[in-house]
Amino acid sequence: MDNCVRREWDKELGTQSLTPIATMEERLAAWKQLSGKDIKFYFGDLQNYEFVEHVFRDFQPEAFVHFAEQRSAPYSMIDREHAVFTQVNNVVGTLNVLFAMKENTPDCHLIKLGTMGEYGTPNIDIEEGYIRIQHKGREDVLPYPKQPFSFYHLSKVHDSHNIMFTCRSWGIRATDLNQGVVYGLWTAETKRDEQLYNRIDYDGVFGTALNRFCIQAAVGHDLTVYGKGGQTRAFLDIRDTLQCIELAALHPADRGEFRVFNQFTEQFSVLELAERVQRVAGEMGLDAKIAHLPNPRVEKEEHYYHAVHTKLLDLGLQPHLLSDELIRELIETAQRYRERVDFNVIRPNATWR
Repeated sequence: MDNCVRREWDKELGTQSLTPIATMEERLAAWKQLSGKDIKFYFGDLQNYEFVEHVFRDFQPEAFVHFAEQRSAPYSMIDREHAVFTQVNNVVGTLNVLFAMKENTPDCHLIKLGTMGEYGTPNIDIEEGYIRIQHKGREDVLPYPKQPFSFYHLSKVHDSHNIMFTCRSWGIRATDLNQGVVYGLWTAETKRDEQLYNRIDYDGVFGTALNRFCIQAAVGHDLTVYGKGGQTRAFLDIRDTLQCIELAALHPADRGEFRVFNQFTEQFSVLELAERVQRVAGEMGLDAKIAHLPNPRVEKEEHYYHAVHTKLLDLGLQPHLLSDELIRELIETAQRYRERVDFNVIRPNATWR
């Protein structure tokens, strides 16, 4: 299911993926040719309940993997219209999925993409979804407090609350994957044909730290660190994203259970990543300089950060940890597609203030 709106946001912002992205028809045909398997495609919008209900009735899924949301914090902070769009698109789309599950496939397992950004940067360890509290002589296990970073992250918090409520009230089974920042190029499947390549965004709205730094190093642009660079976040390889989804599907939540996994493998500060890319680029003969820009975001630039992430490891996750070889491959790929890089869209243009 897809409405292909991500391509429209490229037109709106004047951006494009580093890697060329084929049309949906071309991607489906390429996979058919490589694997001999057909992927059934439904074109439509999750905000259209009739469309969502039709898909559930027609396909009768055992598991529903929900990644269909506006995923950029900067995009949600551009102005009022983008904030409203982000929250309506994300929250209403998820509500429609929940109602369609209840009415058509009540035993279906919802695997929903959340974000580690729901938690913020508290001065205590971040648990996996829940925390045991002792207060005035009483004890309970409660949802972990949320301190989201943006209107986008707030939409994810609202999703989590809505899903938790429907698990409790309707008996929905759900897994919330609070994912860290994703880096990397492709999976074993998408690497097989250029028409299956993943997006690699480098712009100031959709680009993520490590991928952006590697592309900047490849084309001779300064590595843009916001503020001091002490902002520490959770990260994972795109291959591990797929591992985590598969593990969640193979080990579904119980009926009525709202299960939360912190989906990441390592923690880095932004400056640590920039310095590592700078070192690898230097070994490749590239002169990568680090530039500290005024931070467009309202966030702590130096803070404690330690998040628990044991549940997926317990299910069998085999992490692909960040390596110099992967950074080198990212830089080499960026050099191959360097003519697709537009220097005018690299720096941030959305502010939190």
